[in-house]
Amino acid sequence: MTASYRFTRDLSELPTHAFGHRSLTWWGVIAFMMIEGAGFAMAIAAYFFLFANQGNWPPEPFSPPGLVPGLFFTLVILLSELPNTLEKKAAEAGNLGQVRLLLVVMSALGGLLLVIRAFEFGQLNVSWTDNPYGSILWALLVLHTTHILTDWIDTLVLTALMFSKHGDSGRRHVDVSENALYWRFVWLTWLPIWTMIYWVPRWS
Repeated sequence: MTASYRFTRDLSELPTHAFGHRSLTWWGVIAFMMIEGAGFAMAIAAYFFLFANQGNWPPEPFSPPGLVPGLFFTLVILLSELPNTLEKKAAEAGNLGQVRLLLVVMSALGGLLLVIRAFEFGQLNVSWTDNPYGSILWALLVLHTTHILTDWIDTLVLTALMFSKHGDSGRRHVDVSENALYWRFVWLTWLPIWTMIYWVPRWS
């Protein structure tokens, strides 16, 4: 005679979301950053290949880009990490009020950075069609601008969601946390690009 046992457990109290490595979204963001990081690495390699084979950098009669817009952009994007970190912590703590406020701040900073970036393009002193030097400068700046634009759009969408009936959802707080993680990738990748665009032509 055999007896059959049936074990049951109520799982309704388990959390429906998680932060960090316990979240599938986190792994997706990490994988995306690795893919995009490889793209940046190839662009950087192309820059130094052209630099090694071009001769004068920049070639005559072109001059290095103006420093002011790039320096202003760099200061703003570095300072943006403060509200970005606070936003990530607020999301993980479930503080909806702070998340809403800081998302508005980050949305405004993203818009400001795009405006400054427009002035940066005007200060390159070379067109992308002029020579290889111009082509790689524009390619690097367009590549990074694309990442700022996509993250800014994502931030705007999250801001709208957090002010809607979905704002108090734990799942949306996870999205805010991972968006803040990606922003760190955006400003970290800018530092070597800023060096290559503005300083390598002055040091060479």
